[in-house]
Amino acid sequence: MNKSKQTKSGKVVSAQMMATVVVSVDSFVSHPLYHKKIRKTRRFLAHNPADKAKLGDWVTIEETRPISKLKRWVVVDIKSPVSMVDVNADIAAIDQTINEVI
Repeated sequence: MNKSKQTKSGKVVSAQMMATVVVSVDSFVSHPLYHKKIRKTRRFLAHNPADKAKLGDWVTIEETRPISKLKRWVVVDIKSPVSMVDVNADIAAIDQTINEVI
């Protein structure tokens, strides 16, 4: 049997573990009665072999053999890495908001 592996794309929401990232994947489903699109979010633990994926990156993950109790996915591609300029701008905006409140 030549079964193809599933791939999903999502955002890295946690990168605090060694060689592991938590990827949040959004999907939209239709409500059975009202037919409104509802966002469903699932979080997958994915193996990050070279520690290249960082917090905020958009990545593609692929099914693999069980690596640990909860890890069954591996990061195969980093679509758009987050730049440090964006992070520093966000931190500056948060600091400014805090100073205005105080």
